[in-house]
Amino acid sequence: MEKLPLRVLACGDVEGRLETLFGRVRAIQSKSGRFDMLLCVGDFFSSTSDAEWAEYRSGAKKGRRGLFSGTSGLQIAYLSGTESQDEPTPAYSFSSKDVTELKSSLLSTLNFKGVDILLTSPWPRDVESFANSPGEIDTKKCGSTLISDLAASLKPRYHFAALEKAYYERLPYRNHTVLQETPQHVTRFIALAEVGNTSKKKYLYAFSIIPMSLMDPAELVKQPQDVTENPYRKLRKGTQKTKVLGCAEQEETACQFFFDLKKHQGKKRSSDGKDRGSTQTKQAKKPSQPTGPCWFCLASPEVEKHLVVSIGTHCYLALAKGGLLPDHVLILPIGHYQSVVDLSSEVMEEVTKYKSALKEFFRSKGKRYVLFERNYKSQHLQLQVIPVPLDYSSEDIKECFITQAQEQQIELLEIPEHSDITQVVHPGTPYFYVELDTGEKLFHRIRGSFPLQFGRAVLASGALLALPQRSDWRSCTASRPEEEAQASAFRRDFQPFDFA
Repeated sequence: MEKLPLRVLACGDVEGRLETLFGRVRAIQSKSGRFDMLLCVGDFFSSTSDAEWAEYRSGAKKGRRGLFSGTSGLQIAYLSGTESQDEPTPAYSFSSKDVTELKSSLLSTLNFKGVDILLTSPWPRDVESFANSPGEIDTKKCGSTLISDLAASLKPRYHFAALEKAYYERLPYRNHTVLQETPQHVTRFIALAEVGNTSKKKYLYAFSIIPMSLMDPAELVKQPQDVTENPYRKLRKGTQKTKVLGCAEQEETACQFFFDLKKHQGKKRSSDGKDRGSTQTKQAKKPSQPTGPCWFCLASPEVEKHLVVSIGTHCYLALAKGGLLPDHVLILPIGHYQSVVDLSSEVMEEVTKYKSALKEFFRSKGKRYVLFERNYKSQHLQLQVIPVPLDYSSEDIKECFITQAQEQQIELLEIPEHSDITQVVHPGTPYFYVELDTGEKLFHRIRGSFPLQFGRAVLASGALLALPQRSDWRSCTASRPEEEAQASAFRRDFQPFDFA
């Protein structure tokens, strides 16, 4: 039997303007047909509401929180009012106790996967993290952390809020950790303006939805192309950390990753055999000390400083010795870090700046870059950045890497664009990683041996740059004067793009 979607209208702050609202709804239905329901969030009552609302205003009748389950199977969770620290909680307010009890009542349900819709008045705090900006609204100051916690736990497919007199449709975000948890549905957060506002900001949102309980599981968890990381990731990790049982403190790291470091390729479970989400929290790290001479620590006498082309606060750029091409460069941390996963947030931020600058630089020359890292038999992080003609699409490049990996029985997994590699592995894990300037990423967890020149060999192959004779850097070394000339030329050309 065909599952017909429900047609729903969601509305922002009504503020007592019932005639304006229902006049608009009637106009929409006359053009687009009937809708199954109208949902309202935010400030519904005006300051001069009719007597019929008196019992609700006084708190004699309450509708503070709960779950509405329709005959269609649609599930709508709701939390009324604004956050209050007072006890007892005033009418039209909610407290942490309300949130805890609403979460408990739903999460205790057998096989709970989430709700179809969540309705709250305030925005969730930090909802814009990893996503498009809501304009003038500062989500680090407005909204409620309790709402963020509620949304992180209930995993609604749609979350509506109001109160900020603004319309904001956030990019959808995922509710699972990539490559560590079973894929789940995404959440779409939509904030709506007030009814009849003079700025013509959107206050009605129309959408169709098939209840989650009726959907094919594979269809439900499909990820849209613009999906982002979960904005409440830190909250989720903190919550999950309190739930990890049976692990002594010193054993926690071994229990928190789906990639079992002791098992064969393809296993994605924790070491105790039970599926869990990652509880790792990224800590600010100081550079470790090299165990011997390091060719890449900038303060080291071993560094060939004539190849350096830009120096930032935490990172620097240098031409690759024996580069595949004259403009083959490396992004390197100034301090001693082994891999991207080890980097502190400050260093990572500057790595990102260098990637953005190199993207603009190479695009100005009709090229795009391919970046790869091999965290295997190397003690200092080296991000290899090699330009290829724009004629090669990102799909061409990914296909080339995947095809040649398969020939060598190397499994390359694609990581979604808005994820980052720290969600996949922890420090000390050997891996190979490819990133295109579009943000697309490929990843291989190294177990056993790995061809040291793999990334370079793929780019040098006939399918891409057709320079097979340059696949090994040792056969491409140049004299010191040649290297100095190449570095000088790159430094001059890159200067307009160099933020450092």
